[in-house]
Amino acid sequence: MAIKLNDDQFHRIARALADPRRYEILRRIGRADKCVACEDLRGCSEISAPTLSHHMKELETAGLVESRREGKFVNYKLRRDVLEAYLAQMAQI
Repeated sequence: MAIKLNDDQFHRIARALADPRRYEILRRIGRADKCVACEDLRGCSEISAPTLSHHMKELETAGLVESRREGKFVNYKLRRDVLEAYLAQMAQI
C-alpha cells in the first residue's frame, strides 16, 4: 500500500532535504545495508554531537528516518517508503 503524505509532512520533508548536511546524512544512512549508529554518522564528518542530534531530529520529524534505541546508543534507518512517496508527489507537481 502506497503512502500518501499530507501537506504538512510533504513540507517538512522538503525543508529537511534542503539542508546539505541533512541530505548527506540521509545519503549515508540510505547506503548502509543495516541500521547506522549515530556515532558512526558523527565520525564520518566534522560535526558536533548537538548539531548531529538536531539534524537527526529534523529527519525523524519529517518521517525520513526511524530510530531504534539500544541502551544509550541510537541507530537510524532510512524510511524508503516515505522517501518514495515524497518523490512520487514531487513528480506530480
